[in-house]
Amino acid sequence: MPRPSYRMLFVMDPIEQEDVSGSTSLVFMNEAQARGHEVLICEPEDLEVIDGRAAARVTPVTLKMEPGDPATRGEPRTVMLDDAIDVAFQRKDPPVDGAYVISTQIMGTCQRTLVLNDPRHILSFNEKLFALHFPDLMAETTVTRDMSVLRDFMARVGGEMIVKPLDGKGGEGIFHVHGGDRNLGSILEQASAFGTRWTMAQRYLPEVRNGDKRILLLEGEPIGAVLRVPAEAEVRANLHVGGRAAKTELTPADRAIVERVGPVLREHGLFFVGIDVIGDKLTEINVTSPTGVQEVNALDGVRLEATFIDAVERRLEARA
Repeated sequence: MPRPSYRMLFVMDPIEQEDVSGSTSLVFMNEAQARGHEVLICEPEDLEVIDGRAAARVTPVTLKMEPGDPATRGEPRTVMLDDAIDVAFQRKDPPVDGAYVISTQIMGTCQRTLVLNDPRHILSFNEKLFALHFPDLMAETTVTRDMSVLRDFMARVGGEMIVKPLDGKGGEGIFHVHGGDRNLGSILEQASAFGTRWTMAQRYLPEVRNGDKRILLLEGEPIGAVLRVPAEAEVRANLHVGGRAAKTELTPADRAIVERVGPVLREHGLFFVGIDVIGDKLTEINVTSPTGVQEVNALDGVRLEATFIDAVERRLEARA
């Protein structure tokens, strides 16, 4: 029996900005297209509401997967999502700003189109704050605008901490600070925007020198992991700032974290998620546009994009 063909929309940043060698979105799209599904793209600003229904200016693409030229665009057209799109993937990178919130709320009005991840719960769970639902799995953490509170917290956790913005991505705005740093005041001013922006502070985990583990979860179950090892002169392990991808396996501590987090993800329609673990501590739960698939593929000799599209097809077939 022939496999059904579906229309799949990826809401994302401009496709020309995607790195062919590292983009998770591109390999998902390429796998979908190889199976005969129609692949379309749009950016958040292409979403709108017409006569009370979600619509979008969408563009069909043909994947080429060539560096600097990943796809050929077709003719754009405006469609009603519930009439023309079977599944829509939210793959727009943070920040989760006003434009992101509105575009996600528009997608949340879809009745027939399957939207992954669930728009309501993407907005409910900030990627940094979501982990606080599991405080016993985390290192000591505080969130504040008050620079004096940040200083007191650092003293309480041993004189070193990580500070990071709540709306960043890819390691942007992350600092490792300690009491002897003469730039401490300036760093805290910038991190908190002079006391006007909430900042997350966490006890510094020296285990990060061995790597920050990204664990990819599909429907709450682990499908792969990669260890991101920071460069010698960097505190951040993110790959695009010089981190090195290394092969890894899940430890008993990792599995205990997954067993706690996975059911919550399933309950809230968070279909594809990346959680970050340093040592045996949960640090983040990434729900907007998790990455790492190509790195796991290369290290483990697998094709996680096939596993992903298999699961999407099962969801669509069950709905039909």
